[in-house]
Amino acid sequence: MLTVRDIMTREVISVSPETEIVQAAKLLLEKGVNGLPVIDRDGGLVGIICQSDLIAQQKNLPLPSLFRFLDGFIPLTSMKHLEKEVQKIAAATVAQAMSPDPVSVRPGTSVAEVAALMVDRGFHTLPVVEEGRLVGIVGKEDVLRTLMVVPETAG
Repeated sequence: MLTVRDIMTREVISVSPETEIVQAAKLLLEKGVNGLPVIDRDGGLVGIICQSDLIAQQKNLPLPSLFRFLDGFIPLTSMKHLEKEVQKIAAATVAQAMSPDPVSVRPGTSVAEVAALMVDRGFHTLPVVEEGRLVGIVGKEDVLRTLMVVPETAG
């Protein structure tokens, strides 16, 4: 059975929460990756910053829809959601735009489980964590490469 350990990238390109958004975007483009793990000074995984997080900065602020009820207006979008959108659009550092506490996998996780997570939850990149520290990363391309392995024939 193939596991994450067999297919993960061990030399991970990562950023810190203090990294400027422009630098993170540059790394994503130059390295051709979809996401970068965000690690603290101790090597612990604290978030992930993906292309979609940076693209959020380019979208217009959604104004909440209003519902009129008994001479009053009730917003249909929560203020917390609106506040989060504003923060992502105005982000200057990775900490302000990243997705905190990302889903991660262990080195012993099966490739089948990783594939299911990617399909079911729409993930392109999953950090690999062991004993609280980032040890690798696995992407859709890594999983796809497993399909190209030709089984040996007995002869």
